[in-house]
Amino acid sequence: MKIRKGFIYSFIVVILFVVAGFVLISRSSVNVKPEILEIPNNTSQAENIKYVKIAGKNIKVDLALTPSEQSQGLSGRASLDENTGMLFVFDRPDKYAFWMKDMNFSIDMIWIGEDNKIVFIKKNALPKDYPETYQPGMDNNTARYVLEITAGFSEKNNLKIGDEVVFTY
Repeated sequence: MKIRKGFIYSFIVVILFVVAGFVLISRSSVNVKPEILEIPNNTSQAENIKYVKIAGKNIKVDLALTPSEQSQGLSGRASLDENTGMLFVFDRPDKYAFWMKDMNFSIDMIWIGEDNKIVFIKKNALPKDYPETYQPGMDNNTARYVLEITAGFSEKNNLKIGDEVVFTY
């Protein structure tokens, strides 16, 4: 009887240690990289964006998701077709600054907030304006996305702050 009691107690202790180990492992894996849990809702889907619908127009976009892609942007390209653009997707909202370094054509830049509404527009940014930078002013909201499109698009389509933008996957 003593052997059975000792065996049962030992077995229970081992089971408790195994369960406690699983609990600790599952908690530590959640806390190892908390920034993963804080990624905004759209980030995981951003790499699938194909079009940006703005002012009733579908703009086919190339994506700039990484810092390297964002630094390159449209620099060095010869031109940009009508109804095409580049969408810069950032991990968090901020007042991102843009320039016209190594650009060969003029563009409109549209800052889009996390709520998918336009927060700032720079119309007709010219290559000769480099090294000037553009970004939302103090009274504008922060942006999570920036859309670069052909110069004149904003004027032609009467874009304004507060207009809604839809991403199509």
